[in-house]
Amino acid sequence: MSASPINDPFQNIRPYHDSEVSDVLNRLIHDDELISVLTRYQFPQMASLFGWLLKPAIRIFLAQKTGDIETIQDFQTLIASYMTKMIGRTTTRLSCSGIEELETDEAYLFVSNHRDIAMDPAFINWALYQNDFDTLRIAIGDNLLRKPYVSDLMRLNKSFIVNRSAKGREVLTALGQLSAYIDHSLIQDEASIWIAQREGRAKDGNDFTDPAILKMFYMTHRKQRSFAEFVERVKIVPVSISYEYDPCDRAKALELDARQQGGEYQKSQFEDIESIVAGINGNKGHVHVAFGQVIAPMDTPEELAAEIDRQIIESYYLHPSNLLAAGIDTDGIDAEQKAQFEARFEGLSDSAAEILRQMYANPVLNKQKYQETA
Repeated sequence: MSASPINDPFQNIRPYHDSEVSDVLNRLIHDDELISVLTRYQFPQMASLFGWLLKPAIRIFLAQKTGDIETIQDFQTLIASYMTKMIGRTTTRLSCSGIEELETDEAYLFVSNHRDIAMDPAFINWALYQNDFDTLRIAIGDNLLRKPYVSDLMRLNKSFIVNRSAKGREVLTALGQLSAYIDHSLIQDEASIWIAQREGRAKDGNDFTDPAILKMFYMTHRKQRSFAEFVERVKIVPVSISYEYDPCDRAKALELDARQQGGEYQKSQFEDIESIVAGINGNKGHVHVAFGQVIAPMDTPEELAAEIDRQIIESYYLHPSNLLAAGIDTDGIDAEQKAQFEARFEGLSDSAAEILRQMYANPVLNKQKYQETA
């Protein structure tokens, strides 16, 4: 049974309940800004001149598409149909490993590397969905939810909000609420969670866990159980996702180059949204999702972070793009693959091109380091 708004301590951050779906969809259908965005996306050449004619049609289409949706599962079934089309259009292959070691009736805390804002959890969710697991609850930063309609859409898709904008004393309150919600989802609701191993994407290709994330997980447990007991309770599973081609690689390289050259980079107002769109629509080549093993009890956040890193780096699937960037094992890579990879550097300065190359090479180099020290 869903908690009422009066006694729901997670109301402002949790995904929507089935009982809220109808009102939220009605709000979205009547959101003029969302309709304008969909009109520009669907009819980029005609929207400015004929928007007054196209917007009512988009609104009617949206109402028809959502007319039979009554539950979150109904909404996700609709999303799955679009996901199928996107996978067919933007990937050459989507593969998965390790999932056979997991139980469909267990709730897990999936901690993954982070390369793409929307597609990382989407592909992990898809792999679970295709293997008869329940879909995830997805952690998403409030910096991505500046528009009410974006927040509504994400929360309909089982996303919960990470309050990154909190200041001062609000920070501890927000972190405590988030920690309690994650535990509530896993233990009370028996619903799996996805969260990235660090705040923000690993734009340089180095996948390392921030122990502060793990300390946040533990906050609600501190007075009740040891850190090792907490790790055993929440069933942490590292996940490594790798893209043959990152649709945002050039944008990441330009940003990192600007920071190196000038010391700062000013993000535009809707740059994150533009990155989401690019990640969805861009060519990704072969995408692989590697599920790790449930982590045994660890005594400290630092030990836990090291084990998450080990599993993510060792299970990272190396694509021809990674091997070409690192300059190793390239004999079996054909000329077409080499040409596709080199085309990603066209028009970049030498410094930005080197950053982009290193971005693809770092997973290879990090895997080599782990193998050498094992």
